[in-house]
Amino acid sequence: MRIAVTGVHGQLGGELCRQLGEQAVGLDLPEFDLLDTEKVKRTIRDLRPDIIIHAAAYTAVDRAEEEPEKCFAVNATATGVLVNLARELDCPFLYVSTDYVFGGEPERSEPFREEDVPSPRGVYAQSKYEGELKTLVWEKHYIVRTCGLYGRLGPHSPGNFVETMIRLAGNGRPLRVVDDQFCTPSYVVHVARAIAFLIHTDMYGTFHIVNDGATTWYRFAREIFRQLNLDVDLAPITTEEYGAKAPRPHFSVLDTSKYHRFFGAPPLPHWKEALAEYLACRSKSFDR
Repeated sequence: MRIAVTGVHGQLGGELCRQLGEQAVGLDLPEFDLLDTEKVKRTIRDLRPDIIIHAAAYTAVDRAEEEPEKCFAVNATATGVLVNLARELDCPFLYVSTDYVFGGEPERSEPFREEDVPSPRGVYAQSKYEGELKTLVWEKHYIVRTCGLYGRLGPHSPGNFVETMIRLAGNGRPLRVVDDQFCTPSYVVHVARAIAFLIHTDMYGTFHIVNDGATTWYRFAREIFRQLNLDVDLAPITTEEYGAKAPRPHFSVLDTSKYHRFFGAPPLPHWKEALAEYLACRSKSFDR
């Protein structure tokens, strides 16, 4: 197989290419600019992939409120271009989406299933949902919703929550982290492994791929510091106190039972186990 993977410089795209090996053809800026439609078309037509995995995205959630046109151009319009190319080439298309499409149910306490109706709030969330709608027009599609990705940083990765917490802890200043947003931060190694499995099936559709369990960002930070034996002045705050420009889901935990019904599907460990695995790999890379 020849697998086109957009966003190769990001955490998930990079991990997908590592796991897929020689089958993967990584695409990213500056050579592959999603805003340059004609060049995107030429690149994909010349490549003639057997499948397209679209992992690239505009992910600056707060900045998206200031530049909605660019956000929608990357996350929605460009996705539509790639979907049309997949239809033209008769190849499957996998779109990486987000838990943020479930942002409008403040009283929710049950994990979201794939068939639940999205309620995105904010420019970023709306643009990603629009990308989902564009993906649905091609029958050979996978939509993978995931959450809070962390893993090996690519050359242009903006960072991830784990690395940000470790960096801020090193400053020795008090940390205040939101404790009223429930989700499941997920290790890209596990997410990429699940995607690599999915694309070798013909079970098209929407899938939730996250680590097991649920937590808040404050409790996630607390577990990071516990596993690293770091003594940090850490306290919980509310979303309102944090004062982010873009709205965040109060509850966006995803139900993964549909994915786990596949025989032989790679496991998605509990988020605490996943964090321990990441920190162990991180420590080994620093030791080299």
